This record gives sequence, structure tokens and C-alpha cells, in this order.
Amino acid sequence: MRYRLTIEYDGGPFFGWQRQSDGPSVQGALEAAIEKLSGERVTVTGAGRTDSGVHALGQVAHFDLVKDFDAGKVRDALNHYLRPDPVVILDAAVADSEFHARFSAKARHYLFRILNRRAPPALEDGRVWHVSPRLDVDAMHEAAQFLVGSHDFTTFRAAECQSPSPVKTLDRLDVSQRADEIHIEASARSFLHHQIRSIAGTLKLVGEGKWTPRDVKKALDSRNRTACGTVSPPDGLYLVRVDY
Repeated sequence: MRYRLTIEYDGGPFFGWQRQSDGPSVQGALEAAIEKLSGERVTVTGAGRTDSGVHALGQVAHFDLVKDFDAGKVRDALNHYLRPDPVVILDAAVADSEFHARFSAKARHYLFRILNRRAPPALEDGRVWHVSPRLDVDAMHEAAQFLVGSHDFTTFRAAECQSPSPVKTLDRLDVSQRADEIHIEASARSFLHHQIRSIAGTLKLVGEGKWTPRDVKKALDSRNRTACGTVSPPDGLYLVRVDY
């Protein structure tokens, strides 16, 4: 039986989604909880391998079990066994055997939150990127539009990125003001390693007036990692939703 999970988690305590030999991971926590429920050792496959410190509002994953469980029981039992880890199963469902959380995905949607005020966060510490200087949101959005579409994103990929090609199609990249937060919303079928964090750090330079929007296009066209702005911390990044 194949089960599909929709998962919410705080990435702060974890070394990322992927199972690690030297630290806690979201995948490892889920697999341990499933073993407690079923007595079976399984591999949980996620739609996106979020980095250390990156959060999820709607990560999707699948796994297979020999035993047959009601989907509601899977959700409730896993939430019980996952405590006290900050991981919650929002939904569990029986999936078709052809469903694959990663390869069946048509689009992934991410949100990056910048807290743009003088005072540091109290309640949202570790869940936003705190930037004190006032940022120019309109200039950031203008710059972001140069990155929309199909491009060679070598400038905005990590050196250790394992994607066979730097070419990706960014369907959406919007920057907007929400009270004292700036939201960067990105949608694509798939992303390169550190692509969104690299873009967020570069757009911050535009917001500060250190770069112009055209400088972002020049950095993109250079296809050179050294032309990228500083990579942002992971705190403000969320995997919001995966479309199938």
C-alpha cells in the first residue's frame, strides 16, 4: 500500500530533509515514527529536499507499507509518534502505486519571509530573515522579473548542486510588502540547490540600493557563481505547496 503525506515542519532543529548520519533530519524522524506504527523499516520520499533550517507548510512525501492501515489512523498515529519533534502530518491518503512525491510533481511553490523592521523578532526568531534597513520593495520586484522564465541559473546555484543542468524555468517570482514583512514568492517545477536563497540575498542588495535591477540581469547573464549576492540564511524559507 502506498501512502501520501502532506507535512508541516519547523526546519530549525533539523539538518535538512534528507536522512543524515551525524544529525537529526525530517526524513529520519518520519521513518522512525512509521516503524513505531507498523514495525516496518521504510524509505520516505519527499517532493523537495529542503536544506537545514528550511521550513515546510505543505511538503509532500510517500512511502510503502506491507500492512494495510486506514489513512486517518496513519495520520493520527504518526503525529503521536513524532512528538516532540516539530513535524506534523496534516493529511494522509492512500495513493496510486504510480504516484511519486518527487517525480510526479508539476510545480513547487516557495515563500521567503524577510522581517523588515528595526526591532528583531521575538516570536518569529528562526522563522524569518531579519533585515533592519528599509528595503525598496518595488525595486526588488522589478529586479525579480528579469529572473522569470527559462534561464541558465549558474549564478544562483550552489557549488555542490547535483542537478545535471543549470537551466530552470521560473514560472513566478513576486516581491510584495505585507505589513512589516517582505514576501518573495517563487514557483517552478523544480529548483537548483540554494537557488531561492541566492536570489533572496541578491534581491536584498537591490532593496538596499547597493544594486540596480539591471545589475541582477547582468549577474544572471554572467553565468558565474561569483557574481551572485550573498546567500540568505535559511530561516525565512518555506516550501508552501506542491502541485501534481
